[in-house]
Amino acid sequence: MASSGKIECYEKAGAIAGAALKEGLAAAKPGVRLLELAQKIERMIAEQGGKPAFPVNLSINEAAAHQTPSVSDETVIGEKDILKVDVGVQVNGFVGDTAATTDFSGERAALVEASEKALDDAICCVKAGAKTGDIGKAIGSAIASCGFRPIENLTGHSLGQYDLHAGIEIPNVETRYSFTLREGDVMAIEPFATDGMGRVVEGTSTEIFSLTDVKPVRQREARRMLALIEGSYKTLPFAERWLYPAFKSRLLVDSSLRELVRSDCLRPYPILKEARKGMVSQAEATVIVEKDSCRVTTRR
Repeated sequence: MASSGKIECYEKAGAIAGAALKEGLAAAKPGVRLLELAQKIERMIAEQGGKPAFPVNLSINEAAAHQTPSVSDETVIGEKDILKVDVGVQVNGFVGDTAATTDFSGERAALVEASEKALDDAICCVKAGAKTGDIGKAIGSAIASCGFRPIENLTGHSLGQYDLHAGIEIPNVETRYSFTLREGDVMAIEPFATDGMGRVVEGTSTEIFSLTDVKPVRQREARRMLALIEGSYKTLPFAERWLYPAFKSRLLVDSSLRELVRSDCLRPYPILKEARKGMVSQAEATVIVEKDSCRVTTRR
């Protein structure tokens, strides 16, 4: 069971994440640059006393996750786009993780509703003793009842200190494997709905990385980058664009990142896209498991 001090940090992180998501959704409009929106959300997190637990994900249309703007990104939101805004905040390493989808044309309202309904149904299932497989069944059933498919190879996840995926998964479909939730567990429940195949594949673009190991590396600047990453982000994901204030040169950042990935010091997170280019919606909340229900920390 999580201690009262940890719970306080989780709740503060969740409150900031919920407020940042609300502000981000309000600021997201056709014509707005993704980079401008990401910076606005990340700045708001800092102003409220938190730190990003991962780069703000701004995933458009068939992109489901891991889309964050590059340092020179000129992408703007289109009038027909469907945008997932996924925000994570950490306070002393304890995380609040939340997401929602906005449909600018209004043509995919049912798809957005499918992931929101699935999140609501899943939250109603969460309590000490609940099985993650039963929660996944509720998610999949809710999405199917709206006429869409859950994305079967994406999951919700448990949260730990400086650990975004702490070992327990909450599937988006019914599965044979199941974990029994305990009082005090902290979970990010994360339904994804699509009008496509129901699976994601890796794209070619990567802007997000996380530290996996500290090893000797050859380049002096790569060693300096590794020290900065370890000190600033620990094992939480970070954006390539966050490195530029310290390293300035794109060539230097790129070459150092390549060496750190090649040396297995860093894990890359390629953008994840629906396998048949179907449109994707996402909804997410962080909950603390209680005896007879759960407490949502990321209200917006």
